[in-house]
Amino acid sequence: MADIYKTLREYAETEYIIKKSKFLSYSKPVKTEQEAQEFIASIKQKHWNATHNVYAYCIREGNIKRYSDDGEPQGTAGMPTLNVLTQEDITDCVVVVTRYFGGILLGGGGLVRAYSHSAKLGVDASGIITLMPWKIFTVSVDYTFYNKIDTLIRDSGGVVINSDFGENVTLEFRIIDEVKDDLFKNCADLTNGKVTPKECGEVIAEG
Repeated sequence: MADIYKTLREYAETEYIIKKSKFLSYSKPVKTEQEAQEFIASIKQKHWNATHNVYAYCIREGNIKRYSDDGEPQGTAGMPTLNVLTQEDITDCVVVVTRYFGGILLGGGGLVRAYSHSAKLGVDASGIITLMPWKIFTVSVDYTFYNKIDTLIRDSGGVVINSDFGENVTLEFRIIDEVKDDLFKNCADLTNGKVTPKECGEVIAEG
């Protein structure tokens, strides 16, 4: 499905040192190109005295992919960093790899390996998640049906978001569209048609 995609879970920082050159990676999930550029600018400001601040980002909307070697030999830094994102098939994310030169040249191949490794460290530290569209529903049941309905929801791959224990139990849950009809049929069968979940929204969340 086009609406299912992979991205980074959270912001992360890593450090990698090779031949006295220090490579610091900063990785983060973002939603827009502007957000990616603001993040890059903040890292550049933080490491204004670094030898290079190389970056790459992918944005789902508009299928945008950008990178910069930031003064490193062409093709040795930005593209290898971007390749890590594309090989992992992740989007809506940005990686900045900051280099402090240690006085020993790494050569073209060495630079490619160093930037690729640093970017991969950042991606792994952030974690990769799969996001997809979910429908949100609420259902109100009496206590005799609560455990069975709760189990039905979870067995169908649904996620219970909130449980409100009042005169009846009101469950708020999310479920993917493809399986909701089967869940509703099972709910109706279990309760002799007394229980019908009501749709109340939708959300993009981890699958």
